[in-house]
Amino acid sequence: MEFFKTNTKIDFMSQRKWAAIFSIVLFILSIGSLIVNGLNLGLDFTGGLQLQVSYSQPANLSQIRQELSKAGFNEAVVQVYGTSRDVMVKLKPRKISQQELSNQVMASLHGAKLQQVEYIGPEVGKTLVTNGILAIIVSLLATMAYIALRFEYRFGIASTIALIHDPVLILGVFSFFHVEFNQIVLAAILTVLGFSLNDTVVVYDRVRENFRKVRKGTSTEILNLSVNQTLSRTIMTSGLTLVAVIALFLFGGPMLHGFSLALIIGIVIGTYSSIYIAGALSIMMGLKKQHLMPLEKKQIDDMP
Repeated sequence: MEFFKTNTKIDFMSQRKWAAIFSIVLFILSIGSLIVNGLNLGLDFTGGLQLQVSYSQPANLSQIRQELSKAGFNEAVVQVYGTSRDVMVKLKPRKISQQELSNQVMASLHGAKLQQVEYIGPEVGKTLVTNGILAIIVSLLATMAYIALRFEYRFGIASTIALIHDPVLILGVFSFFHVEFNQIVLAAILTVLGFSLNDTVVVYDRVRENFRKVRKGTSTEILNLSVNQTLSRTIMTSGLTLVAVIALFLFGGPMLHGFSLALIIGIVIGTYSSIYIAGALSIMMGLKKQHLMPLEKKQIDDMP
């Protein structure tokens, strides 16, 4: 299925300098926001108190959040677990004791019955942060090695820079607007890395194919041709995925806002970076036709 009936001839690479300036500015602003504001880490990373309560009737999450907000627990995370009558409440650590905090929460919840109280220490949060950073680093290194072996080392370096560019911009948005960053958002960022890499590999594969098919043409012309040939596929996949994620953001509830927001930003930025970061950088690094041509087999003279 094609989005366009005819091949497009958009000169993407003519805008690569402006795109580079745009990306550098956003990257610097994102790093600056992370340094100044930091991330609004969720309970998964900071630790805190976790209460499991039950109701005699299906729980009204909006009403529960309002009750907690009136009691001064604006940062409380409320979600259903198990059945519709079971609710989990997560709170960030406070200076008061665990028992006193639990009593205050239960006093604010009308008709709730306490089932279990669990305290998550900050050490667990630090371990999760470390493991999350290691997961991203390992995935980037593995990606660079795969692209370098599958295509060419210039492609490997360019794609890795693009994959660093995408999550930094997402983190910058979360930092600037103080959106909570938790394990669900981290999973979304790892998903975005895979989505962006898929777009990049599709473009790279078409570039290699066109280098071998088109005898005459500069690297810039070949890359433009390849991006235009894959443009219909990119719009179909990214566009349909974006529609689904936007619906998830609008109607999925507050628990999924961070996850869906990270995916929305990631899909847009990932599609952009696969063209103007991963593609344009490979040209700036001196990609030539001979770099992707198959090695000629040496002829072995017959033994006399």
